[in-house]
Amino acid sequence: MQRRPGTCVEVADLVAHVAVRDSKDPEGPAFLATPAAFTAFVAAAAGGFLD
Repeated sequence: MQRRPGTCVEVADLVAHVAVRDSKDPEGPAFLATPAAFTAFVAAAAGGFLD
């Protein structure tokens, strides 16, 4: 996995959704996903399936 400086995101649990946004642009748009979809995304990323 490559990590690039300045590529951070913020995640918020909003009960019905999980919000993800660019930490460098807190007023910018947020991506919303269901908790199940976000869990699947994290599992895929951790498993190296998104490299």
